[in-house]
Amino acid sequence: MTDRPSVLFVCVHNAGRSQMAAAYTEHLAGGAVEVRSAGSAPADSINPAVAAAMAEDGIDISSATPKVLTAEAVQSSDVCITMGCGDVCPVFPGKRYLDWTLDDPAGQGVDAVRPIRDEIKRRVTELLVELGVRPV
Repeated sequence: MTDRPSVLFVCVHNAGRSQMAAAYTEHLAGGAVEVRSAGSAPADSINPAVAAAMAEDGIDISSATPKVLTAEAVQSSDVCITMGCGDVCPVFPGKRYLDWTLDDPAGQGVDAVRPIRDEIKRRVTELLVELGVRPV
């Protein structure tokens, strides 16, 4: 791992869980971590309930765009965290892989997204500590 670790968050649509995780990592790491997110089958836009739940916590992801997962994104990341995308993520030697089992916010309202958001924030905070980054 380099001085500035890099993390890739992957879920199916890159419209909910991975976007929340990437946004929290960027926010809490204060630039100390290079952050990427992608999806195995990206949606056209961010889940509006996810954007609303994140806005409640002061983070605007409404202009984020779902991106397709590429082998290059995995290769250039120190840690790859999958969230419900199964075996789609390519595996490369020397990378750290984690699978976070989280409910899918697709089709859910803000009330259902809040606990998912809060769990992602908790896990991101733990991850940053493991990476030697003090959350802000």
